[in-house]
Amino acid sequence: MAAPTSNPKGRNLLAVIGDEDSVTGLLLAGIGDVNEKQDKNFMIVDSKTQTSAIEAAFQEYTEDRKDIAILLINQHIAERIRPTVDRYQAAFPALLEIPSKEHPYDPSKDSVLKRVQKLRGD
Repeated sequence: MAAPTSNPKGRNLLAVIGDEDSVTGLLLAGIGDVNEKQDKNFMIVDSKTQTSAIEAAFQEYTEDRKDIAILLINQHIAERIRPTVDRYQAAFPALLEIPSKEHPYDPSKDSVLKRVQKLRGD
Protein backbone atom coordinates (compact mmCIF):
# COMPACT_ATOMS: atom_id res chain seq x y z
CA MET A 1 0.00 0.00 0.00
CA ALA A 2 1.13 3.56 -0.63
CA ALA A 3 2.78 5.61 2.08
CA PRO A 4 0.52 7.88 4.17
CA THR A 5 1.76 10.88 2.22
CA SER A 6 2.64 10.65 -1.43
CA ASN A 7 3.56 13.11 -4.11
CA PRO A 8 0.55 15.01 -5.50
CA LYS A 9 2.45 16.20 -8.61
CA GLY A 10 0.86 14.95 -11.80
CA ARG A 11 -2.30 13.87 -10.03
CA ASN A 12 -4.99 15.71 -11.92
CA LEU A 13 -7.84 13.24 -12.45
CA LEU A 14 -10.89 12.10 -10.54
CA ALA A 15 -11.70 8.39 -10.63
CA VAL A 16 -15.00 6.78 -9.72
CA ILE A 17 -16.17 3.33 -8.74
CA GLY A 18 -19.93 3.46 -8.67
CA ASP A 19 -23.32 2.40 -9.86
CA GLU A 20 -24.46 3.25 -13.37
CA ASP A 21 -26.34 6.43 -12.40
CA SER A 22 -23.46 7.86 -10.37
CA VAL A 23 -20.82 7.09 -12.97
CA THR A 24 -22.98 8.39 -15.82
CA GLY A 25 -23.62 11.65 -13.99
CA LEU A 26 -19.94 12.15 -13.28
CA LEU A 27 -19.00 11.31 -16.87
CA LEU A 28 -21.55 13.86 -18.10
CA ALA A 29 -19.90 16.37 -15.75
CA GLY A 30 -16.64 15.75 -17.60
CA ILE A 31 -14.46 13.53 -15.42
CA GLY A 32 -14.05 10.75 -17.99
CA ASP A 33 -10.57 9.98 -19.26
CA VAL A 34 -8.97 7.15 -21.22
CA ASN A 35 -5.17 7.24 -21.18
CA GLU A 36 -2.71 6.09 -23.85
CA LYS A 37 -2.86 2.52 -22.46
CA GLN A 38 -6.67 2.60 -22.85
CA ASP A 39 -7.11 2.59 -19.05
CA LYS A 40 -10.33 4.27 -17.92
CA ASN A 41 -10.72 6.28 -14.75
CA PHE A 42 -14.16 4.89 -13.98
CA MET A 43 -15.80 1.57 -13.22
CA ILE A 44 -19.51 0.82 -13.31
CA VAL A 45 -20.55 -1.72 -10.68
CA ASP A 46 -23.79 -3.67 -10.75
CA SER A 47 -25.15 -6.66 -8.83
CA LYS A 48 -23.26 -9.06 -11.11
CA THR A 49 -19.87 -7.40 -10.61
CA GLN A 50 -17.45 -9.64 -8.74
CA THR A 51 -16.02 -8.28 -5.48
CA SER A 52 -12.56 -9.18 -6.77
CA ALA A 53 -13.09 -6.87 -9.77
CA ILE A 54 -14.03 -4.01 -7.44
CA GLU A 55 -10.92 -4.64 -5.33
CA ALA A 56 -8.78 -4.75 -8.48
CA ALA A 57 -10.14 -1.38 -9.64
CA PHE A 58 -9.59 0.07 -6.15
CA GLN A 59 -6.00 -1.22 -6.24
CA GLU A 60 -5.43 0.23 -9.71
CA TYR A 61 -6.78 3.68 -8.83
CA THR A 62 -5.09 3.96 -5.42
CA GLU A 63 -1.72 2.29 -5.99
CA ASP A 64 -0.95 1.69 -9.65
CA ARG A 65 -2.14 4.91 -11.28
CA LYS A 66 -0.17 8.06 -10.44
CA ASP A 67 -2.54 10.45 -12.23
CA ILE A 68 -5.53 10.03 -9.89
CA ALA A 69 -6.00 12.80 -7.29
CA ILE A 70 -9.40 11.81 -5.88
CA LEU A 71 -11.21 8.47 -5.89
CA LEU A 72 -14.97 8.64 -5.46
CA ILE A 73 -16.72 5.42 -4.48
CA ASN A 74 -20.38 4.80 -3.75
CA GLN A 75 -20.70 3.96 -0.07
CA HIS A 76 -22.75 0.82 -0.70
CA ILE A 77 -19.99 -0.42 -3.02
CA ALA A 78 -17.30 0.48 -0.49
CA GLU A 79 -19.18 -1.77 1.95
CA ARG A 80 -18.46 -4.72 -0.33
CA ILE A 81 -14.72 -4.12 0.06
CA ARG A 82 -14.83 -2.50 3.51
CA PRO A 83 -11.65 -4.15 4.91
CA THR A 84 -9.65 -2.87 1.92
CA VAL A 85 -11.16 0.61 2.18
CA ASP A 86 -10.52 0.78 5.92
CA ARG A 87 -6.86 -0.21 5.46
CA TYR A 88 -6.29 2.58 2.91
CA GLN A 89 -4.30 5.37 4.60
CA ALA A 90 -2.63 7.40 1.83
CA ALA A 91 -3.27 11.09 1.31
CA PHE A 92 -3.26 10.79 -2.47
CA PRO A 93 -5.49 9.87 -4.03
CA ALA A 94 -8.01 11.15 -1.53
CA LEU A 95 -10.79 8.63 -0.96
CA LEU A 96 -14.35 9.91 -0.69
CA GLU A 97 -17.42 7.78 -0.12
CA ILE A 98 -20.49 9.19 -1.81
CA PRO A 99 -24.20 8.31 -1.72
CA SER A 100 -26.14 6.93 -4.64
CA LYS A 101 -29.70 7.43 -5.75
CA GLU A 102 -30.93 4.27 -4.05
CA HIS A 103 -28.52 4.12 -1.09
CA PRO A 104 -28.36 7.17 1.20
CA TYR A 105 -25.10 8.23 2.85
CA ASP A 106 -24.50 6.78 6.33
CA PRO A 107 -21.81 8.71 8.23
CA SER A 108 -21.30 5.82 10.67
CA LYS A 109 -19.90 3.68 7.81
CA ASP A 110 -17.55 6.28 6.27
CA SER A 111 -13.91 5.24 6.79
CA VAL A 112 -12.56 8.80 6.63
CA LEU A 113 -15.13 10.12 9.08
CA LYS A 114 -14.35 7.23 11.46
CA ARG A 115 -10.65 8.19 11.40
CA VAL A 116 -11.45 11.85 12.09
CA GLN A 117 -13.65 10.89 15.02
CA LYS A 118 -10.91 8.62 16.36
CA LEU A 119 -8.37 11.46 16.16
CA ARG A 120 -10.75 13.81 17.97
CA GLY A 121 -11.42 11.19 20.64
CA ASP A 122 -15.14 10.92 19.86
